[in-house]
Amino acid sequence: MFKRKINITRINKTKKEEIVDVILYESAIDLFVNSEPLVNIICLPKDLKELSVGFLFSIGVINSINDIEEIDVNELEYSVHVKLNDNIEFDIENLNLNSISRVIDTTCGIPSAWRNMIKKKLDEAKINNAIKSETNVKLNSDLIFSSIKKMQISTPIYRETGGCHGAAIFDFDGNLLSVKEDIGRHNAIDKVIGELILKEKGFENVFLTSSGRLTGDSVLKAIRAKIPIVASLSAAIESGIKLAFAYGITLIGFVRGSRMNIYTHPEKVII
Repeated sequence: MFKRKINITRINKTKKEEIVDVILYESAIDLFVNSEPLVNIICLPKDLKELSVGFLFSIGVINSINDIEEIDVNELEYSVHVKLNDNIEFDIENLNLNSISRVIDTTCGIPSAWRNMIKKKLDEAKINNAIKSETNVKLNSDLIFSSIKKMQISTPIYRETGGCHGAAIFDFDGNLLSVKEDIGRHNAIDKVIGELILKEKGFENVFLTSSGRLTGDSVLKAIRAKIPIVASLSAAIESGIKLAFAYGITLIGFVRGSRMNIYTHPEKVII
């Protein structure tokens, strides 16, 4: 369970009444890799397998579902145990994690230890050149508008409570491939990425939509998946804009009605 009903007092102009409202609550999920505690993710306790796979992909521990031998989700104990295949080199001692960086909350994104790990993986894979080489990527603005609307329609928990973020991945024909919700905007992105990995679908010719601010942490996750276009209902932050510009990502904010703000690489969007 991740929501419950409570009694509240609502004031509407001059009217004051007691009503029942629905609220969300967050839980701390322990992610273990090869029986070792890796991280504690504060999240909406839903789609935990997708969240764990997406997170491990984002930080570079895995590159595909083939790198995982087994995933065990214990919803009662709020824990996920992942066993990697023997050929995957992973030593938790090399991550230099402390008690603070082992906790990922729903507000600040990912701590610097994880951020540095992602950037190292990006450099090793030369993802910068891979994304910039996709010069033929073109997406019609109408498709972006309609996809944002489709994401909003497909996020019922937000419509019921207003207490979470949504993220979705679409193909270039506008087909919805994955949509997830979470209290943390970065968790929602990990969930949609994780679902595609679990389904063994690639990230070619797809784009990412979000309801949250486009911070550096959110953009890093898109870069890791080589997703060339990211669009959101909300604003872009300087950290996200800098990374998007450097890696060739088209970053779009305030997609509302028939308007949008394109912060970087506008050539990928046509009208």
